[in-house]
Amino acid sequence: MPDRAVIFDLDGTLVDTAPDLMRATNHVLNGMGRRALAMEEGRAFVGHGARALLTRGLAATGGMPDAYDVEADYRLFVAFYAANIAHGSTPFPGLVRLLERLKDEGFGLGVCTNKLEGLSVQLLDALDLAKYFGSVVGPDTLGIAKPDPKPFYEAVNRLNLDSPRALMVGDSETDILTARNAGVPVIAVPFGYTPRPVVEFGPDRMIDHFDEAYEAIQELFAEA
Repeated sequence: MPDRAVIFDLDGTLVDTAPDLMRATNHVLNGMGRRALAMEEGRAFVGHGARALLTRGLAATGGMPDAYDVEADYRLFVAFYAANIAHGSTPFPGLVRLLERLKDEGFGLGVCTNKLEGLSVQLLDALDLAKYFGSVVGPDTLGIAKPDPKPFYEAVNRLNLDSPRALMVGDSETDILTARNAGVPVIAVPFGYTPRPVVEFGPDRMIDHFDEAYEAIQELFAEA
């Protein structure tokens, strides 16, 4: 049985989900009589959860309403997003080739994300990516979110590997902190949504394209 696990973040790492997240945000904003956010404007707000996306969107389009109830709009956002989850979302270039190679060579593959578990599974299914992953863990799986290492450990444990060695692949400071807290190496990709260059957070390896990931993964496991 394989003993190597590669755990990926989802939004901004595996998949460019910004188009559909922005559609859901603009659906809520338009319902409140606000203007829609342009893609490049709103893209900077992605990566900190739907509630933050909504509040930042409101702040950018006229300010926060008095006595604002973010939970009501959060429910509207989730309902719209779930119904339109993969209209514009696409895997990043080279991802499928990497997943196929890792799976063929016996790596255990999992997802550890701060997106709700059900929405994560729905998205992976819609993009025909679910077949590559033996685990998907979100913040609601254990009731705790990254950068706490418990979701990462759970993603590894659900792979049922013998004495697994693991590493993380992500696009944000949160992912790097998660790996540090879990005591594992981390590879960063630059095509996510972090407002600062992710290299500034000190990943063990930095790749610019998933075609570079296999070599980086092999190097990190060899060093462990």
